[in-house]
Amino acid sequence: QVQLVESGGGLVQAGASLRLSCAASGRTFSRNSMGWFRQAPGKEREFVAGITWNGGDTVYADAVKGRFTISRDNAKNTVSLQMNSLKPEDTAVYFCAASSSFFGLFGTLGRVSTYDYWGQGIQVTVSS
Repeated sequence: QVQLVESGGGLVQAGASLRLSCAASGRTFSRNSMGWFRQAPGKEREFVAGITWNGGDTVYADAVKGRFTISRDNAKNTVSLQMNSLKPEDTAVYFCAASSSFFGLFGTLGRVSTYDYWGQGIQVTVSS
């Protein structure tokens, strides 16, 4: 059974940093795109960041560009999201996601439909 498990969330003040990690089990994702999404109360799930199978390409939502960095470690089957200069509007449940397709293209990273596996989500709360 494939599982994606997020960790590293919590409550921080504006301007602080957090690092989210996602550990995959049940299969390897070393040839698959992975990404992070978030969902705030009363809002739809939105794309945050995505990374191609070898880490060669990354893409970010405009709202987080320059503050967040996505990375992956294929040897450990993990993907991480370093979040700096956090703002109250970053408050949301953050979800890790992985595609079942091999060698996905850069242009597909931002689409919900690209991803077939999802974590259960982890809360990030940023106070002002």
